[in-house]
Amino acid sequence: MEDKDFLQFIASVKKMTGIDLALYKEAQMKRRLTSLRQKRGYGTFVQYFDAIAKDKELFYEFLDRMTINVSEFFRNPGRWEVLENKILPRLAKQSSRVKCWSAACSTGEEPYTLSLILLRKRLDATVLASDIDEGALSKAKQGVYTDRSLQDCPKELVDKYFVKDTLSYRISEEVKKRVTFKKHNLLADTFDTQFDLIICRNVMIYFTEEAKHELYHKFSRALKPGGVLFVGSTEQIFQPQQYQLETEDTFFYRKMG
Repeated sequence: MEDKDFLQFIASVKKMTGIDLALYKEAQMKRRLTSLRQKRGYGTFVQYFDAIAKDKELFYEFLDRMTINVSEFFRNPGRWEVLENKILPRLAKQSSRVKCWSAACSTGEEPYTLSLILLRKRLDATVLASDIDEGALSKAKQGVYTDRSLQDCPKELVDKYFVKDTLSYRISEEVKKRVTFKKHNLLADTFDTQFDLIICRNVMIYFTEEAKHELYHKFSRALKPGGVLFVGSTEQIFQPQQYQLETEDTFFYRKMG
């Protein structure tokens, strides 16, 4: 009966949100959710689902326990405006098809933000998105997000490219099909080359100075001349010249040559 209760919970969550909990390691996930359900005073998973379907706070707590929301669309909106209005128009003049990479893309908000901008600008581009975490990539491919993730996303883009479910938003296939996801270890795997744009934000802060130094060299080699590296708001490169980079705007670095 306990297994049937849990399987029904998985099916109900998938129907309501599009999130497939069957993609997660069952023992670990079941332990986490059982602890959360009991903490909130629900005797069965069926009762717990009925509660989270009606209570947004409980639903967000459930998502946080599943580590679904670690990023947002258009994080630091001013920087995305610079990308859209200054950087991308120049890159589009340089390349007939803009080759982009969202490195350490987590649950997909960043590459999908880029895809939304490319659609709005009507630019021909390819977007590679990579992460070391297969669980995060699975969530990214599902493309299901809460309104909290979308708080900085322009309303016209939400209305045009998202479908609202009961407690979540599902991104459209038009946006999804522009992004190719793959598993990739920044510190160990080789990099593709000839990128016009590489976005790697709010990740380098977790690495040692030596690892950062090596990664900046690798990113520089992966860019074509005139290509751009876009980093996070805590990750300014203080001597970009040592990586054959020069500052184009705050947190944007252009490959020299």
